[in-house]
Amino acid sequence: MPTLPRTLRFLVVLFLFSPLLISSPAQEPGFQASFDGYVKADGIVGAAYVMVDQGQISESHNIGMADLEANQPVDSNTIFHWASITKTLTAIAVMQLRDRGKLSLDDPIIRYVSDLARLHSENNGISRVTLRHLLSHTAGFQSPTWPYRDEAKPWQPFEPTQWEQLVAMMPYQELAFAPGTRFQYSNPGFIYLAHVIEALTGDPYQVYVQKNILTPLGMTHSYYNTTPYHLAEHRSNNYTLHVTSDGHTQLVANGREFDTGITTPNSGLNAPLNDLARWVEFLSGNPPAGSAGILSRKSLEEMWKPVVPVELDFATAPPEFMGLSFFLYPRGSGADAVTLVGHTGHQAGFAAFFVMNPRNGRAVIANFNTSHSEADRDAYGKSNLGFSSLLKQALKLVQ
Repeated sequence: MPTLPRTLRFLVVLFLFSPLLISSPAQEPGFQASFDGYVKADGIVGAAYVMVDQGQISESHNIGMADLEANQPVDSNTIFHWASITKTLTAIAVMQLRDRGKLSLDDPIIRYVSDLARLHSENNGISRVTLRHLLSHTAGFQSPTWPYRDEAKPWQPFEPTQWEQLVAMMPYQELAFAPGTRFQYSNPGFIYLAHVIEALTGDPYQVYVQKNILTPLGMTHSYYNTTPYHLAEHRSNNYTLHVTSDGHTQLVANGREFDTGITTPNSGLNAPLNDLARWVEFLSGNPPAGSAGILSRKSLEEMWKPVVPVELDFATAPPEFMGLSFFLYPRGSGADAVTLVGHTGHQAGFAAFFVMNPRNGRAVIANFNTSHSEADRDAYGKSNLGFSSLLKQALKLVQ
């Protein structure tokens, strides 16, 4: 990693000459320079972004390496991990079943996942948790989600890998508040939603999404968990930066493949940026050819109505509201008012975001294959500030 003086010299040069780096009139001045500056200053091994405008990729940019040991640069085929952005696909799958008359968003979750009756809750609050609550992160489930952190033992799983593990934890959990009364981000909620999908369709979660979302959208290089053999060469490695006891920074390669286990419905998606662009094109009202019928515009707009304020100190640019699985960023007023839509994702060494404007079809999608260890609070906090700044700039771009 560069020393501090070299980093400062780089930022000074970047500031003085950033106007010369702008290659597209549609791009907000400084975004590519800001992106590259964050990547280099934060020690990120590889990253990429695309901009989408009215259903077409208008700008793409790659920087750094997908795999250092293999000397493999990031390119348009590089497959990144999208972590919690997976939740948006799970939510669309639930809405598909709602629109086909298979369920109601006001159905209680224990109708489909009876094991949840084991959770402690005042006045049997668990019986009042609905699918709508799960989609909007208002069910009341505890946070943090898993006991595993950077201090975890080597023998502990990356994530819970079996449903039985989750069920075994239930008697030792409780609802933190009455369902529907406030926001609290929950990963398990989307595992429970996947059980609803499986119970009503007979398909495993991944199979249902492949058949009813990925294939119709032409997301042919997208998949869950282990990479198919014919795509393995494009899979990005991922890295964690650790601060050692003597103050130096150590870069650790985590390995290309990892199993999100039972948590796949909230974080298991892998895809290149071009495939994610097809996903965002669909969301923005410019669906790829042949994808008609995935979900109506009316139902999408229902998902983008504010359900609950997001009242917490987010590590990224804070959204103001939560919709049905989408973060919402209201902008402007009167005739100019618009609600921007997006989601972020952090898992293993990956960090990602997308933001879009449903009114004009503009979007920015980005992914980084390196992050700081949560145990290194100072470095981790500074990294999140850089990520947050870039996300804020992306929000301005699409507005």
